[in-house]
Amino acid sequence: MLIKSLVIKKDYLTTVNEHATLEEALKILEDSGYRCVPILDDTGTIFRGNIYKMHIYRHKSQGKDMSLPVTYLLKNATKTIKVNSPFFKVFFTIKDLPYISVLDEENKFYGILTHSSLLDMLSDAWNIKTGSYVLTVLTDNSRGNLVKMAKAISKYSEIAGVMSLDASSAEVNDNFVRRILFTLPAGVTEDTMKLIVKRLEAKSYVVAEIEDLQAGMTIMSDENPGVFMSKPIDD
Repeated sequence: MLIKSLVIKKDYLTTVNEHATLEEALKILEDSGYRCVPILDDTGTIFRGNIYKMHIYRHKSQGKDMSLPVTYLLKNATKTIKVNSPFFKVFFTIKDLPYISVLDEENKFYGILTHSSLLDMLSDAWNIKTGSYVLTVLTDNSRGNLVKMAKAISKYSEIAGVMSLDASSAEVNDNFVRRILFTLPAGVTEDTMKLIVKRLEAKSYVVAEIEDLQAGMTIMSDENPGVFMSKPIDD
C-alpha cells in the first residue's frame, strides 16, 4: 500500500496523553520543537486530535488556566485517513495540515503522514532531482492522445515520468482540457529536446511550457507557447 509506506509509525512519534495538562503539553511541544503533536488515549491506540503550540501560547497569553486538560484545545479530531485509503482522499483531507493522522483497519492510531513526505513522493514521481526537462503539453480529451504523445517522444528519448493535470479555464475555452507533463530523463540534450518538441507540434500538440530541471529555469512559458525564451526565467 502506497500510503502505508509513507507513514511515520506511532512508535517513532512524540505524542501527548489525553489526561496531560496544557502546561505539560506545552513543555512536550517546546522540548520536541514540533508545532503540533497527536493526542492519544491511555492505551496509545485511540487518536483524540492534535494539539498546536500556537493555541496553547494564545491561551496562556490571555491569562487562562494552564491546568486544564490538553483536550480543551484539541483540533482536527476528524481529520484522519485509513492506511488503505485511496490516494486522492489524502489530498482532499491533508490540505493545510502539517500532517494527517493515519488509522489502521481497526480504527486504531497507526501513525502520521506528513505534508513533506507527500511532496517528496510527488517529487520522486516527477523525477525532479534526476530529470532533464519537463514538457507541458496541451491536448483535448480525445481517446488515444496520451499513447500518441508518448510514441512521439519515445522516438527520441525514454520517458522518466508522466503527470496529467486539468488545464486552466482559459485553455478549456480554446478546447484544451488537459495538461500532460512529460519528464525526460537525465542526459537528454537540448537538441534532442527540441526534436521532441518539433515532433509533438507536427502531430498538432501544443507544447505550452518547458522547464530545464538541471538549470532550474523555465525556457518556454505558457504565456507564449511554442516559442523558446531568449532570456529564461529562474524558477
